[in-house]
Amino acid sequence: MEAATGGVAATQAKVRVIRGGWLIDGNGGAVTKDPVIVVEGKRIKAIGKKGEVKEPEGAQVIDAGKYTLMPGLIDCHLHLAAFNCASFANYRVSIWEVTPQLQMLYMLFHAQMCLEMGFTTLRDLGRATSRGPFVFEACAVRDAINAGIHVGPRLHVCGRPIITGSHLDLTLPRAAARNFDLSFTADGPWALRSLAREHLRAGADLLKTSVSGGGGTADEEPDVRNMTLEELEAIVDEGHAFHKPTAAHCFTAESHKMCVRAKVDTIEHMVFHDKESIAMIKDSGIPVTPTLSHRTDHAIEVRAKIGTQRNILDKMKKIQPYTFETFKVMHQAGIKIAMGTDLGPEPEIGTNARELELYVNLGMAPMEAIQTATRNAAEALWLGKDLGTLENGKLADILAVDGDPSKDIAVLCDKENMKMVMKEGEPWVDKLSATPRRVIQFEPGSWKIIDNA
Repeated sequence: MEAATGGVAATQAKVRVIRGGWLIDGNGGAVTKDPVIVVEGKRIKAIGKKGEVKEPEGAQVIDAGKYTLMPGLIDCHLHLAAFNCASFANYRVSIWEVTPQLQMLYMLFHAQMCLEMGFTTLRDLGRATSRGPFVFEACAVRDAINAGIHVGPRLHVCGRPIITGSHLDLTLPRAAARNFDLSFTADGPWALRSLAREHLRAGADLLKTSVSGGGGTADEEPDVRNMTLEELEAIVDEGHAFHKPTAAHCFTAESHKMCVRAKVDTIEHMVFHDKESIAMIKDSGIPVTPTLSHRTDHAIEVRAKIGTQRNILDKMKKIQPYTFETFKVMHQAGIKIAMGTDLGPEPEIGTNARELELYVNLGMAPMEAIQTATRNAAEALWLGKDLGTLENGKLADILAVDGDPSKDIAVLCDKENMKMVMKEGEPWVDKLSATPRRVIQFEPGSWKIIDNA
């Protein structure tokens, strides 16, 4: 049996045959034994059981017979340009000490950490900086990956039309200067339309706005309204006019109702709810991203270590039980859930799959949890035609995992279990061949923490 090879030979191979031990296809059905996947170029050419799929002569064979094949994972909500605890000592100081140019490289680095953990697609929902809204920079990182200049996951990056004093405005200190080349905030429907157009012209794949206050800033409460319904409708309409989706940050039942009325495409965060908001979201079919990783005791502890002030930590702890309860209610109601972590300053970048562990601990079956990060997530990002499940014609984003995540979701949290991470037909992480491949060439934690004096 011919094994996969790294380096130039692997890059030049046009047709690959992957022989697995088991298959999770992302559709939620039973695990299939002895699968074979034929990959031609970037896409899946054929998929089925051993003996039922014709293996093309001369194809490169990847022997993953001991492992589970499954779709590449998708995180619908994270902040790659944040000063994460894996690479910075104090995120608040770093806002001022790190240039946007260097921050771009850290964004790429953080994205690569996620790729090595099986996340082949990431929706980055932006980052305010002391130099501006970071839209041009995020688009540049995405474009460099797409051009093949750097290895990384598929990125969808956002523009952020927001009002003055909104939650996303206050992720910068209230007193910070806001003199930027690209507009940062606007007020009123037509000004927000103009701001949305600016950010889309800069290259954003989607729009993200803020409908309520949040938990990670000092100078606001979660129930603060961040815009009127008329303003929200203008942003959503502008996005749809350019065939772009809109994601909306919202914590409260009232803000969820606004999102349904405005026909946003994804609702970000599960914090508070009431019976009417649950019914409205369920009836609308709008996906919700839970972002529970940001709410755990571990996340709060990490935040304390990297410089978060006490009143924010207290607020995060106070809303924690409401978050977990809302997840349970939404799951039991049958609301469509698309996995999102809110990884930013904390927890450690690359620990995205711990979000799925939280879902299972709160009552979701492991296979359901897998679907939140595969089929559901792809559909939420308007990528279901190409991603989210392993089917003929779809892009070959394929993982080979040691263990069965449909029985033990925690296997996805251990880097050692990621034996292959293939994106668009290319195995960028390959621990199966005689010549292994890695995206990051040095050991975790060996890099310098540049703001640690």
